[in-house]
Amino acid sequence: MTPAASRGRRPRIGIGGMHIESSTFSPHRTAYDDFRVIRDTELLDRYAWTRPDGDLAGRAEWVPLLHAVALPGGPVERETYDRIKGELIERLRRAGPLDGLVYDIHGAMSVVGLEDAEGDLTEAVREAIGPGALISAAMDPHGNVSRRFAGRLDLVTAHRLAPHEDAWETRERAARKLVERLDCGRGRPHLAWVQIPVLLPGERTSTRLEPAKSLYGRLAAVESMDGVVDAAIWVGYAWADEPRCRAAVVVTGDDPVLAVEQTRSLAREYWDMRRDFAFVGPTGGADACIAEAVASSARPFLISDSGDNPTAGGAGDLAYMLGRLLASEDLATGRATALHPGITDPAAVAECFAAGPGATVRLRVGGGISQGTADHAEPCELTGEVVALRRDDPVGGDLAAVRHGGVTVVLVSRRKPFHTLADFGELDPRDHDLVVVKIGYLEPELHDLAADWRLALTPGGVDQDLARLGHRRLARPLYPFDDEGFEVPHLEPLLL
Repeated sequence: MTPAASRGRRPRIGIGGMHIESSTFSPHRTAYDDFRVIRDTELLDRYAWTRPDGDLAGRAEWVPLLHAVALPGGPVERETYDRIKGELIERLRRAGPLDGLVYDIHGAMSVVGLEDAEGDLTEAVREAIGPGALISAAMDPHGNVSRRFAGRLDLVTAHRLAPHEDAWETRERAARKLVERLDCGRGRPHLAWVQIPVLLPGERTSTRLEPAKSLYGRLAAVESMDGVVDAAIWVGYAWADEPRCRAAVVVTGDDPVLAVEQTRSLAREYWDMRRDFAFVGPTGGADACIAEAVASSARPFLISDSGDNPTAGGAGDLAYMLGRLLASEDLATGRATALHPGITDPAAVAECFAAGPGATVRLRVGGGISQGTADHAEPCELTGEVVALRRDDPVGGDLAAVRHGGVTVVLVSRRKPFHTLADFGELDPRDHDLVVVKIGYLEPELHDLAADWRLALTPGGVDQDLARLGHRRLARPLYPFDDEGFEVPHLEPLLL
């Protein structure tokens, strides 16, 4: 490939992608309106490095295509996927010759009727952009890396921290390495790829703890080796029932022997430590976690309602934890207080607005999407006082807080995560003994807020107890679904 600079111009690089993770065990379906779809100048403004004062602004002609991002949820409706894919491909074709593409995706998208959504999308992207352009993908390590998908890429990287405090750094790394590649005209590097027969939830592979901390900590050193371009590890997405779901390693480099060697080393280390991965915090059933929190002097005491975490793909409408909170005599009588945001129930929210602040309401909370799918998905009977109302939250729509005894629940009309203090609005979580959030591992502000916490192993579409979900289509054998008598797998990387 001839570098664009030697032809008297900056390289033309497109930006686009489709970003969501989708639990196939969630009854929720992701529609077009669930996506934030941006184009043109708005897309360029998404990234610091494309702005006039950005580090890479003058080194390329950045061509905004289309980017679609949605809160994790259930599988994407086929019509929605086809619509977004069709516009992305059309914009790629209309953009004219491109030297490269920054491909901003998650990697764990499931689509109704498709088995490998990123593989399907990337095949179409490759066909549209042509064989000569370089595609550089920025991914989440909870994505999946099938051979079909990886074989259409030229560069690929993933976040190295979980929680993903380096997400924007990862996107910039993907862009920078693409620009450097096009500047020097070295063409496509080698991708050494291997999948590992291990599938663990992100809450067991956080880089806050060993062994993930040291394993992911190795990647920068591998990347710095002469002949290596990038190194990445994926844990896979545990809540989709597809054969591609499993851990993977890709080392990208100009030295194919070194790339294979380092990929093999990382993959074998991952396999060898598979039993050492532990949950990022103390775990227990809902009632046990609530009892520990009530008895503790640590305030505020946070509990993760992990099975219905909307930022992992949960429906966000389960009232299971609300029912367990109300079953606690200490909480029901107000001897202790608990704040539990954000159960999705637009009908209940509307009833609260109709009643007004200070009114007593009798509600059936939760289960709008999930009801009838399982015992834990049934609504919870709630009688309480409307203590706060908020309209037009950018994410959650209308919000209503209802208090019964010592329990205050925040109902939302649209699925909304509560990750920062600002998300809670006027209800300060520091004023409560317990804070029960639909989340897995705690995001940074909640982590700093918590005097103590528990990861409650609650049921739902992203249940941490994977055996309860009933996977049927995973490629087996696969740890931890299979363990005894599991032979050491063949972990020889392929050069793609």
